[in-house]
Amino acid sequence: MNENVTPGTDLLYEVRDGIGRIIFNRPQARNSLTFGMYERLSAICEAAAGDRSLKVLILSGAGDKAFAAGTDINQFRAFKTPQDAIGYEARIDRVLTTLEQCAVPTIAAINGACTGGGAAIAACCDLRIGTRTAKFGFPIARTLGNCLSASSIGRLSGLIGATRLKEIIFTARLIEAEEAAGIALLHEVVEDLSALERRADDLARLVASHAPLTLRATKQALLRAQPKPAEDEDLILMCYQSRDFREGMDAFLGKRQPQWTGD
Repeated sequence: MNENVTPGTDLLYEVRDGIGRIIFNRPQARNSLTFGMYERLSAICEAAAGDRSLKVLILSGAGDKAFAAGTDINQFRAFKTPQDAIGYEARIDRVLTTLEQCAVPTIAAINGACTGGGAAIAACCDLRIGTRTAKFGFPIARTLGNCLSASSIGRLSGLIGATRLKEIIFTARLIEAEEAAGIALLHEVVEDLSALERRADDLARLVASHAPLTLRATKQALLRAQPKPAEDEDLILMCYQSRDFREGMDAFLGKRQPQWTGD
């Protein structure tokens, strides 16, 4: 049995018998993502192209509350210039693109909250399975008052449709597992966490047993068919440089309702 364990704290990575397992490991913070976690995820996906022994990646969250609950809000507190906002969205787009283009199939095993950046990561995975407690959403209109990049909007609208995506963002609601399965956010729903772990392993072994070039060609053909994203710097700056964004952060960290002004 081949085993390769990469030590870490916030993001764990292990390879065993051709199956890589990525675990977002901040259960005390609902596995919210730091910039370091995003970069580690990107590095793992990039390295997959040069590892012929790696057949598939499984992504999951530690604990029983969340897959990943978006970017850690504290990462935004240092934002002071327009370039901070542009750089952040560029970083996220780069990481998501690397995951989306990963040379091996990716499986998101989702339990609990899968929101914001976590939901964007799951949407970039090839297959998504979840428990009945899985909940998807982008509640940014209720929490921070920021926006998704044009690339993320394009990915998500291609997956679930523009009308559905607008409804989800405008209402800031979270989508339960059964509804998620009905709109392609989940391919399969299982009963609980233990069933999720078993099913993820079984699915990974099945996918790993198939012709890797067929799977890679299918991924690449679908990516090439996607339209190119529009320019979005003006939209990013409109949101991230606003008073509302600062109010959203302060309200979130202060556990109070934000007072939006549109400024």
